[in-house]
Amino acid sequence: MLKKGNKLYSILTGSCPRCHRESMYSVNNPYVLGSLFKMQARCSHCNTKYKIEPSFFYGAMYVSYAVGIAFAIATFVISFLIIGTGLINTFIAIVVTMVVFLPVIIRLSRNIWINIFIKYDPRTVHID
Repeated sequence: MLKKGNKLYSILTGSCPRCHRESMYSVNNPYVLGSLFKMQARCSHCNTKYKIEPSFFYGAMYVSYAVGIAFAIATFVISFLIIGTGLINTFIAIVVTMVVFLPVIIRLSRNIWINIFIKYDPRTVHID
């Protein structure tokens, strides 16, 4: 299962990569499109700064390309190879999947990107 201390936990939950105690995002639901990119400035538990430098999350665009390709390939395999739909319907399924999961892909990409640079530290303490 996913436990705190595992990078996958932080990536899938969007929690602080250093302490895993709170969400990095102002609104946890990625489908609230007005708040999709709104993040806390720092973690209230360990004081980790999320935007390490200006334009830090531009690198997440490269990650989002890979994550989007993974979603598209999964849709292709399910639609074309498992269900057996035609190529046109498979293409439509891929486009619909990419549009529907775009907010999730964006958030996952940001989570992966920040977890590349910040590692979990179980010794982090609450800052009052």
